[in-house]
Amino acid sequence: MSDLPFTLDQLRILKAIASEGSFKRAADSLYVSQPAVSLQVQNLERQLDVPLFDRGGRRAQLTEAGHLLLSYGEKILSLCQETCRALEDLQNLQGGTLIVGASQTTGTYLLPRMIGMFRKKYPDVAVQLHVHSTRRTAWSVANGQIDLAIVGGEIPTELLEALDVVPYAEDELALILPPSHPMVKQETIQKEDLYKLQFISLDSQSTIRKVIDQVLSRSGIDTRRLKIEMELNSIEAIKNAVQSGLGAAFVSVSAIEKELLMGVLHKSKMEEVVVTRVLSLICNPNRYRSKAAEAFSNEILPSFATYSGVKEIKESPGFEFDPREILSPNSAGS
Repeated sequence: MSDLPFTLDQLRILKAIASEGSFKRAADSLYVSQPAVSLQVQNLERQLDVPLFDRGGRRAQLTEAGHLLLSYGEKILSLCQETCRALEDLQNLQGGTLIVGASQTTGTYLLPRMIGMFRKKYPDVAVQLHVHSTRRTAWSVANGQIDLAIVGGEIPTELLEALDVVPYAEDELALILPPSHPMVKQETIQKEDLYKLQFISLDSQSTIRKVIDQVLSRSGIDTRRLKIEMELNSIEAIKNAVQSGLGAAFVSVSAIEKELLMGVLHKSKMEEVVVTRVLSLICNPNRYRSKAAEAFSNEILPSFATYSGVKEIKESPGFEFDPREILSPNSAGS
């Protein structure tokens, strides 16, 4: 076979249809007409001499051949993007793209500040921030769609051999109360006092809620005894509810820095208990590492390792973090 029976555009269309579930939504996402998408698929099927979609149902379903082509097509498109970024690097950070990933809390409250600092130093580098669950983010790093990521959940076990996963810092989960709550007057709160409070939390099926429950359990807190009076769908909603006097909550310290400075929330100290989770830095050692990613890791990550609940950590070049250098909240004096 002298010529390839498909083009990159056809692979992009195939990927879009599989992702969107229909030819029309795929066309909209690619900013082309639906007839143009249909024509490209027909040409692709004719060139390959196999059907790629089962058109019997309402949703566009891939055939076995379609799944096989999609699997290889995603790898081809990823390598093409990697090639373009390597060529952009020849301009020595006078352009190019940095793609950073994060789980929900770190992506909402920590990464935007890190990216802001990076953009001030390298305004010509385009930066993308992808905020998803730890699992989805880890897979994106493994597939080469993200340069590096900071996550707070557990990495899928099937990816541990493929990725470099390094403890980056500790993030404290703080007990917050409205300033008018009677327990605010107590210097410390006993563990048993927690079971007397009314708590506001995320939905029990949310990934962040599961992570918080796991961390609390490891700290000796029986989450089954906590009185959950209200479940909300975002950290911001929880903070507003606590401010309004509706209950207490556990949230990342990185999410409440502004509220603590303004005095609209109170961070209570628990006796002999500091609830923390480890934030992990992940990258794919088998993928091309851009100069933008190098600059971000060497110049930005160390500066923000002391931000809010994230404790100081020292770094050597190229992600060679030493977990022994991570300071615990007690050793950091907080």
